[in-house]
Amino acid sequence: MSGHGGKQFIPLNIAVLTVSDTRTEENDTSGQALVERLTQAGHNLADKAIVIDDVYQLRAQVSKWIADDSIQAIISTGGTGFTIRDNTPEALIPLFDKAVEGFGEVFRHVSLAEIGTSTIQSRAFGGIANKTVVLCVPGSTNACKTAWDKVIKEQLDNSHRPCNFVPHLNLTAAQCETRG
Repeated sequence: MSGHGGKQFIPLNIAVLTVSDTRTEENDTSGQALVERLTQAGHNLADKAIVIDDVYQLRAQVSKWIADDSIQAIISTGGTGFTIRDNTPEALIPLFDKAVEGFGEVFRHVSLAEIGTSTIQSRAFGGIANKTVVLCVPGSTNACKTAWDKVIKEQLDNSHRPCNFVPHLNLTAAQCETRG
């Protein structure tokens, strides 16, 4: 159930990570779908990267963004399945201060209507590290659209009620003034 409680929208700085051994900027439709949606919603693209599905390279990139006080959210696409190369959960979960168990649960729930029981093969997950929310979704473009449209968009919107992630994030001074 969505609601707006009169709070003003705060544009967040969001980084997008595509986890893939084969995608490039030219064919990264999943990362591009996330970028388009977050900017259409009024947020700022802080950075975007494509990193191969290697535990240590993924940790290095996400750790860099987590340490950057100007980035409030990271959305990752890819590497959440069951193949030998799907390592995103193993790479990133150790970085979290707190897990957001409900993110994967809700994503799989809304995906059920679209892809049926195949949703059980998604290891979508989320967490918070250094006041940065990290949300990891499957690599398909449709999964990215579903995740943004039905879960992420509201949770990164300060006006969404009864709650959202914005109060838990490291906001800049200008963003705090907007929060009012």
